[in-house]
Amino acid sequence: MIWKFALGAALAVLALPVAAEGIDDKVTDFTLDNGMQVVVVEDHRAPVVQQMVWYRAGSADEPVGSSGVAHFLEHLLFKGTDTMAPGEFSATVAANGGQDNAFTSYDYTAYFQRIAADRLELVMKMEADRMVNLRLSQDDIVTERNVILEERNQRTENNPRALFNEQMNAVQYLNHRYGVPVIGWKHEMETLDLEDALNFYRTHYAPNNAILVVSGDVDPHQVRALAEKYYGVIPANPNLPERLRSQEPPQIAARRLTFKDPRVAQPYVSRSYLAPERDPGAQEKAAALYLLSELLGGGSTSYLADRLQFQEQVAVYTGAFYNGLSLDDTTFDFVIVPHQGVGLQEAEAALDRALADFMREGVDQEMLDRIKLQLRAAEIYALDNVDGIANRYGRALTSGLTIADVKAWPGILQSITPDQIMAAAREVLRPEASVTGWLMRDAEQKTKEEVTQ
Repeated sequence: MIWKFALGAALAVLALPVAAEGIDDKVTDFTLDNGMQVVVVEDHRAPVVQQMVWYRAGSADEPVGSSGVAHFLEHLLFKGTDTMAPGEFSATVAANGGQDNAFTSYDYTAYFQRIAADRLELVMKMEADRMVNLRLSQDDIVTERNVILEERNQRTENNPRALFNEQMNAVQYLNHRYGVPVIGWKHEMETLDLEDALNFYRTHYAPNNAILVVSGDVDPHQVRALAEKYYGVIPANPNLPERLRSQEPPQIAARRLTFKDPRVAQPYVSRSYLAPERDPGAQEKAAALYLLSELLGGGSTSYLADRLQFQEQVAVYTGAFYNGLSLDDTTFDFVIVPHQGVGLQEAEAALDRALADFMREGVDQEMLDRIKLQLRAAEIYALDNVDGIANRYGRALTSGLTIADVKAWPGILQSITPDQIMAAAREVLRPEASVTGWLMRDAEQKTKEEVTQ
């Protein structure tokens, strides 16, 4: 599997400081002797636990020419080990009333099980086993390679929007591995073999490259004892490589692309700008960019929606997006879906005018206050989601942040001023760091196909 608010009741918002403080008090972390980081988040409201193992190894850590191997290995980890037959892992979790799965991104690969709290030892034993005892056959390679190729066919090749987004990323990143799709380029996926999978496994799947996040109805002392028993006995990889990635050169020219496909039902304009990520101990700029995305395109009351959808009526949808959780530079994105009868050129021009006016007018303080209030409510609701809490810590820690950064993030968002938002906007929304794409229907090709039917 490959992985990128509503306003609450006033009482919940007022209760936030107490609730947030309570959840912080229930986060415990420690490091095993072999270097494995362990994070425990207590929530005793239901007798359920979630175990997640996050490896600091995603598609951006793959060797050049082997794109897709991180996701390929994720599939292969559900094969057998020295003690478990292929498929036995998931069958055992299901037989005990639980759920399990995994997902791969640019900066991490994560495996999880959600199960009754008294079954934690069972899933921890099995997860530790496949960290070190994976056994693969040539048949496994052939079978799963066909599976991931079919997954690419279904999710990417058969989806013009996915193909378009893939091309946008490839054009945005001139030198960084974020320009390569997580699932991989098809021609490279077709050549992945047993050696590719085992080399990635032996290099990156080690306790000193992993983070164990356990959330739910657990006691930190119990988790420590189990983690030492099952993970602590696994040797660290003394040759674990540094996470050295090729970095982006200065981007000094605006780029454009047009993607045509007869299957496109709704043409639209997409634009991305290279943008900084959340940095440990210095998250203010990322927080300003997140608030900027909410102000510009965070819903039907945003600046772009009001301007382009309701005033000028040139668009049926507008959106602005920023997610700073990445190890290296990320993107700030816009999507404009034009109203029927409005061309992509007109829609793009309307976006440019709206952005220019926003840069001149500045932040609406009342709108910013409303967004911050919504974010406070969202923090309350997030406490009810054991899976969401575990994901929040896992994604942050594998992206180079710390537990202190995760805890500080809500407060930083509340502290950001309009001046900080506008400074971030001026820094990021530069044409020379942008890619503008048009997703279009290839009408000529469609007509030819219709004639031959």
